[in-house]
Amino acid sequence: MTTAVSADAAVRPEEVLIEAIAGMLDGLGHVAVGASSPIPGAAAFLAQSRRPARTRISVLGSERNFFNEGARELFDLAGQGRIDAFFLSGGQIDGTANVNLVAIGDYARPKARFPGSFGSAYMYYVVPQVILFRWEHTRRTLVEAVDFISAPGVSPANVYRPGGPHALITNLCLFDFDRTRARFTLRSVHPGHSLEEVRDQTGFDFDLPADDVPTTPPPDAATLATIRGPVATRLAEVYPAFAARVFGTGAAA
Repeated sequence: MTTAVSADAAVRPEEVLIEAIAGMLDGLGHVAVGASSPIPGAAAFLAQSRRPARTRISVLGSERNFFNEGARELFDLAGQGRIDAFFLSGGQIDGTANVNLVAIGDYARPKARFPGSFGSAYMYYVVPQVILFRWEHTRRTLVEAVDFISAPGVSPANVYRPGGPHALITNLCLFDFDRTRARFTLRSVHPGHSLEEVRDQTGFDFDLPADDVPTTPPPDAATLATIRGPVATRLAEVYPAFAARVFGTGAAA
């Protein structure tokens, strides 16, 4: 027997992010999602539910992976311009969208070491729309300058780079990124949070919109029904622990 979040339950923070990310994926063709990215994965499923004939999703390391040869095929397709969106995170992200996936502190004597860069720099260069994602929005994670650059946010003008950062979304807010200015602009603050909180918890400077900072729109009733229904069901196949914790999908009653 399974439990599930009822349709009239209050909107959860994860659902606000799922709706916001899905909006950025609207109309894109091929979206690739990592094996440890349940919120971006849910957003991709939601975007696909809106345009099933248009949106294709590959979840790395799962049966929903269209790649027969794993990462090698992913990199090949990305280099051909056949991956439209991808997600990156890191132990640190700074104000010019540099990502650190290697270590905190001195490289030779690090305070903490992460799994490594893998193909992050390559994907950052070639995928047109890379969305940075970090659930923990603190000065520890969003820093003025990363300790190690695994994947650079911007490149010199004479470097051919069709890809790069499009936005950064966290548990507090959503930033847009301007590649020409190498700078983030706050697009919206999530419900229940404030501009003051974002400023206090962000280690880098960022720009503000010309008018008042809006609140990130929560999903409407129809969207919530889709997220808590078919999206949660699909999510349980790929990210069972997350689906059980957030939606009760697949959890023992």
